[in-house]
Amino acid sequence: MTSEPTSESLPSFPPGFLWGTAIGAHQSEGNNLASDWWFAENQPGSRVAERSGDAIDSYHRWPEDLDLAAGAGFLDHRFGIEWSRVEPADGRISLAAVDHYRRVVEGAVARGLRPMVTLHHFTVPLWFAAGGGWTREDAVERFLHYVDALAPVLDAGVVRVETINEPNIVAVLPQLAAGQADLADGLPLPDEALTRAMIRVHRATVGRLRARHPGLDVGWGVSVQDYQPEPGAEDVTETYCEPRDQVFLRAAEGDDFIGVQTYTRGRIGADGRAVRVAGAQLTQTGWEFYPAALGGAVRRVARVVGGVPIVVTEHGVATADDTERVRYVTGALRSLRAAMDDGVDVRGYFHWSLLDNWEWGHWGPTFGLVAVDRTTFARTPRPSLAWLGALAPGAR
Repeated sequence: MTSEPTSESLPSFPPGFLWGTAIGAHQSEGNNLASDWWFAENQPGSRVAERSGDAIDSYHRWPEDLDLAAGAGFLDHRFGIEWSRVEPADGRISLAAVDHYRRVVEGAVARGLRPMVTLHHFTVPLWFAAGGGWTREDAVERFLHYVDALAPVLDAGVVRVETINEPNIVAVLPQLAAGQADLADGLPLPDEALTRAMIRVHRATVGRLRARHPGLDVGWGVSVQDYQPEPGAEDVTETYCEPRDQVFLRAAEGDDFIGVQTYTRGRIGADGRAVRVAGAQLTQTGWEFYPAALGGAVRRVARVVGGVPIVVTEHGVATADDTERVRYVTGALRSLRAAMDDGVDVRGYFHWSLLDNWEWGHWGPTFGLVAVDRTTFARTPRPSLAWLGALAPGAR
């Protein structure tokens, strides 16, 4: 058996380095009744295998969740704001929802956590989707209307904003929803119209936030795996990466940070297709268990974005074995520190996720540092929670 890592065997990170956990709104809050995903989940014959339902009731239990993160020693907290709660009907802002998220921000600050909010994490209001979604002519205008309504939240102590979570995944969601692709086989080719729409919305949002909330750090988080070429596929790999993540990375030019969200590697064959590694250990999501992917991903991102600082806004592993989680994150952090030692400008690390939650149609994958009983909603910290929290810069 492999012995547990000691603090002496783990890399340390510089003062000021962000050290947090992440959670998504729709995946954790529950009963997101006005969203497009809720509608799709609850249709007869839905392709969504398991419904989100009450999720893990974080909409009401957020104080307990923040206590767990802060009590473990984390310094930062990334969470999502749900647009369909803030604007459940076209043009109708819910002041109660805005006040709810303001209180979450204040609660994080009171516990010593620096809040990073994600404005869009896959779900949109049903009225927006029904009118054409991101390709509708007024998409930018409508998103900015929502962003403007969040002023009381953003001014309550938010430090960083991630405008859009994984825009490159948003651009393939129609294919995934139709059952035309499986992420375990590599990322499908993103839709070009959705790609352009995501970039337009992001750039407009960055401009609006800088004009009205100049103290915020603003960026977005892109799904970036460690794509590696099979022999003879070096040029093909570059072609593979360009529409799948690099066009989104370059759109971060001038931002305060670029978020990198990494879980595995991808092997690319000479035919330009993703290749599964024979005999590889797989996680609960069917992805290769490959800790060094984090270091490889940030190195490639640095080559694309130049001087934009990198923040790892998501990283983790779906496993039922918490010792495997510790082993995976240990290897990943070593690869991350090695990349930093080689000059890659990484400013922080957020673990996905703080708690087990609904993973877009499935309850089986367990990414959480905290287990959740779906009947009682009782939170049970896993040993990895205290272990990872204790690695916070300045804690050792």
